[in-house]
Amino acid sequence: MYKVTVNENKPLEINFDKENVLVNGENVALDECNVGENRFHVLHKNASYNVEVVEVNHAEKTATVKVNNTLYNIGVKDQYDELLHRLGMDNLAVAKINVIKAPMPGLVLKVMVEVGQTIAKGDPLLVLEAMKMENVLKAPTDCVIKSIKAIPGEKVEKNEVLINID
Repeated sequence: MYKVTVNENKPLEINFDKENVLVNGENVALDECNVGENRFHVLHKNASYNVEVVEVNHAEKTATVKVNNTLYNIGVKDQYDELLHRLGMDNLAVAKINVIKAPMPGLVLKVMVEVGQTIAKGDPLLVLEAMKMENVLKAPTDCVIKSIKAIPGEKVEKNEVLINID
């Protein structure tokens, strides 16, 4: 059993058995054909659909799918996710990140944040040059900059703490 949300609407309950797909208890007959990498042609109730899997995030159990040129954001939960949610344990697997470490040895080119600054997930933190390439390190989560250890122009080693966050 899977609970699937499409564009954050009411979840659908989907079950699979040997030959059938059940959506909210109703048998759904689909005729699908793989027409390329992550691309499918689907027939359902005499209607034709072109489906493309645009992006999949296995860690968050989400995907973006394009159906006839319309994008849909999909979230999937299985029975174990539902059990953890009912027990109030669904956020325990998320590790609290307190430090940003150098992923490789390199040279700090630029620090793009200040102590006390509030940062959103994905915001750039600093630029690290390694193997003649500039790498922008981004915030892994929403956070506040607690302290900055990285100094522009200084070399750092792999796993060296660059920024402390809260």
